[in-house]
Amino acid sequence: MKHIVDTDGWRLRGAEWVLPGHPDKLADAIADDIVQSAWRVDHRALVAVEVALFRNSVFIDGRIGSLGRTRINMQTVVNRVFNSAGYSSESWAALGNLNIMSDLIRRPFAKGESDLRPMADDQSIVTGYACSTPGTDHLPVEHALARHLAKALHEMSKSHPTQCGPDGKVFVILSESSCGRRWRLESLSVSLHHRLDWDGAEAYRAVRHAMIPALEQFALKVAGFDFEPSAKIHLNGAGCFEVGGPMGDNGLSGKKLVVDFYGPRIPIGGGAMSGKDFWKVDRAGPLIAREIALKAVQVHGCKEAMVTLGIFPGETEFTCLSVESENKSRLDPRPIALGVDLRLASKANWLEGRDLVEIARWGHW
Repeated sequence: MKHIVDTDGWRLRGAEWVLPGHPDKLADAIADDIVQSAWRVDHRALVAVEVALFRNSVFIDGRIGSLGRTRINMQTVVNRVFNSAGYSSESWAALGNLNIMSDLIRRPFAKGESDLRPMADDQSIVTGYACSTPGTDHLPVEHALARHLAKALHEMSKSHPTQCGPDGKVFVILSESSCGRRWRLESLSVSLHHRLDWDGAEAYRAVRHAMIPALEQFALKVAGFDFEPSAKIHLNGAGCFEVGGPMGDNGLSGKKLVVDFYGPRIPIGGGAMSGKDFWKVDRAGPLIAREIALKAVQVHGCKEAMVTLGIFPGETEFTCLSVESENKSRLDPRPIALGVDLRLASKANWLEGRDLVEIARWGHW
């Protein structure tokens, strides 16, 4: 990739995504399955957990509080997440019996504690982003493309269960024109968990067979995006990827912040979202900031918008600190935020009708 040169006013944009079997995403999904399980018992449930895993050990720490029954079967949660990520067949069950350890405070709310849920228990500065580019879910093009290709790679790996494992990564590099309305694929790297005896040429053909149609689909959705059908795909550039998932690397919830938000070109505010309930400032805040950014694009006609919100401990709603449009032009946040509910409590039931495990894997946006 060192040969790529930025010329003629075009700038390089890069983004990555990881598959559900990646150890960090396993940890995120476990943490969010716990959040979802507690919410189904009590919509005011307090959840603040972190998950770490390595090899066949899973460690969960933090607090779960609720008006209702707070006991959640961690073995069931962990097994459910591993199975849905692809570690379900005998051929990929090398993890064996999972050793689950926890240091959790699990007890009902103290008297009156539930009534304090609408109040921030921490400070936070969060950001939200949206753009007007059609076909990207209002995300940066490179970020939307990385997710799109990762989904295609995940589906391909599921269709080759005896050869492909659940772990993997996608990394794209695009050139973006100076006007920000044209993009071309410069380079694509795919890392895919696989069996040692999977023939390299066959593996490359299978990956290419998944990636080229996915690129064509993306080009149909996103006007201005282009790629060469003969483009080279870098497959497993570091060599053999036989040992994947938590057998190959440790995992920790909240490590994939750039993936979880908007890619590397957008500043990250707050902290990790996975493992926190929707009354927490680091979870509700980014959702509210995204809502304001979407309004700036959809109603006020901005090409792109970045929103910054802040909240003090003890406050019940966020303050809109700034709204920036393209070229860092600062806008008056008051009319743009008007009509958006800035209260912490406004996202308490955001989970209704959603699967938080899949959101942990593929994003909130």
